[in-house]
Amino acid sequence: MMPICSKCQKPAIAFIRYNGTHLCSDHFMLFVEKRVKKTIKKQGRIPQHTRIGVAASGGKDSLVTLRLLHTIFQKRPDVEIVVISVNEGIKGYRENSLKKVKKACSEWEIPYNEISFKDVFGWNMDEIQQVNNSPLGACSYCGVFRRHCLNIKAKEINISRLATGHNLDDMAQSILMNFVNADMKKLARLGPHEHIQPGLVPRMMPLRWIPEKENAIYALINNIDFYESMCPYSVNALRGTFKDVLYLLETKNPGTRHSILHSYDAIRESLRNQFPPAELKKCILCSEPTTQDVCQTCQLKEKVKQLMIKKS
Repeated sequence: MMPICSKCQKPAIAFIRYNGTHLCSDHFMLFVEKRVKKTIKKQGRIPQHTRIGVAASGGKDSLVTLRLLHTIFQKRPDVEIVVISVNEGIKGYRENSLKKVKKACSEWEIPYNEISFKDVFGWNMDEIQQVNNSPLGACSYCGVFRRHCLNIKAKEINISRLATGHNLDDMAQSILMNFVNADMKKLARLGPHEHIQPGLVPRMMPLRWIPEKENAIYALINNIDFYESMCPYSVNALRGTFKDVLYLLETKNPGTRHSILHSYDAIRESLRNQFPPAELKKCILCSEPTTQDVCQTCQLKEKVKQLMIKKS
């Protein structure tokens, strides 16, 4: 027998295990959108004449973020939504995912902006990976370079806030990883960012309380054409282990991800008081904010340069 929506008599399309409700497509949409609106409000008031950037890769999370922000703010002409996409240069992967972003931007009439590793650093990720000798794999370079690209492009086009597609699963994984690694400073710096650091565009995370599976359902209901393949360089990433651990915990104890994030939020202020934001200065090479004379991006860029020279 087909389950019935807990809110009405329509057939249910989703079962929310952590609260025990069945929801039809209409009530599922309301369920997601209500939490996203609440999350945005908690992350700070959106003032007039604000330009919000969405970091879009073409996956379900970034495109659901884009669709939700477009829907929520379309009645406010003083708030503009634009897209920033980073092209790392991963052949057979990134060019295909960015086609999905461009298609969504065209359909929803949202300005599209792109920045590439090749233009900023002189190499794409495929070229970097050919000389990479880091035990952490491609992620050791890609994450740092992506953040750098997003920040400089956001400032170039006058973004007030940059929205990312981090979902509840991502947040719980990051919290757990930092606890396991005893990295309290990094834990204290997790977004969303309430304290605005000079030179850094603050991040907002509209999907912070939305599980990954619910993002997928939302995308399917709204016919959002997203890219499904994984990055070929993420296969050996440590995050995958924590993802598996959390999946097992959530299966045995529904609500585990929510509990982890609730626990983090309860100690978040104390962490930030103990580990306040560092005073930033400008990198002597690229002028981007850093705690050192030379920022991590420029240090890694020099390392790649030396590896390229050694290879040749």
